[in-house]
Amino acid sequence: MKFNTVTIKDIAKALGLSTSTVSRALRGGYEISEETKKIVLEYAEKINYRPNPIALSLKERRSHSIGVVVSEIANNFFSQAINGVESVAYNRDYHVIITQSHERFDREVMNVEHLASRSVDGLLISLSSESSDISYLKSLHDKGLPMVFFDRITEEIHTHRVIADNLKGSFEATEYLISLGHKRIAHITNASHLSITRERLEGYKAALQRYQLPFNEDYVKHGKSQGIEQEEIDQAIRELFELPEPPEAIFIAQDKLSLFCLMAIKKLAPAHLEDIAIAGFTNANVVDLFSPSITAVRQPAFDMGKTATELLLQLIESKRPVEEFQTKVFNTELIFTNSHRISG
Repeated sequence: MKFNTVTIKDIAKALGLSTSTVSRALRGGYEISEETKKIVLEYAEKINYRPNPIALSLKERRSHSIGVVVSEIANNFFSQAINGVESVAYNRDYHVIITQSHERFDREVMNVEHLASRSVDGLLISLSSESSDISYLKSLHDKGLPMVFFDRITEEIHTHRVIADNLKGSFEATEYLISLGHKRIAHITNASHLSITRERLEGYKAALQRYQLPFNEDYVKHGKSQGIEQEEIDQAIRELFELPEPPEAIFIAQDKLSLFCLMAIKKLAPAHLEDIAIAGFTNANVVDLFSPSITAVRQPAFDMGKTATELLLQLIESKRPVEEFQTKVFNTELIFTNSHRISG
């Protein structure tokens, strides 16, 4: 059964008016009498008339919609960031179209091209683990499509960026593990080319250096470019605990990795459950229920999504070309757990 929407022509036919008269009355045109406006508006309300968004977008050359491209909505950080996006967009009468790349470059390209073909007014993007080539985004940006990057960003496109202070957050997490008395600290992280991976590895290294602890490549495990799977983390945990000197603590660089890491330890290194200390980036609201527990590095995801949207709408609604761009950096917060305070 085909869904038929009510059009201006339907209203005009029902009221015995011309379509141009109905259109002007709905817009509040000064050339239409108050009596006619009243008749048209009351009838439109009675039949629940809504303007056709496609027709409006063709007329105004704007769709009043923005596209959001993230790796995975199930990721706690992204779900909270999207809430921030929507809190701004809907209050400004913009629709939000959310897509997931599932850490795949081809899926990301397909999503972006679909959104662009639907004439979204702008894009909010957090790159997938596979996205080392962003020439397709450069092409769209050069053609005038506004875009703002958040969390996983690129320096290759001159636009606004919204990030957390990844270096500081990872430094503080690693420093905390050192304060518990641990000297052998492993680091499990994502694809090496991602901006968040580089910054969090840098913070980890800086903390080791500050406390004169050696950096050991054997303690660092990168995820594959196509995204992290449980089997991959299982292998990483197996390799770490088969080392002659296995780690005493682990710093984890991403939300999804934290859960996979806990599951792997329980399965493959249960003897270490009581003494291993873990800190990592996670925005999970139930982090206190994790076992072994995690000292969490939490990002202000809602505020990051909100700010990214405000910056994007500034680009969209600017009457003149924007030439100065900002990189907004948000502080992270270290959330402690009691069990870690006695680990050392």
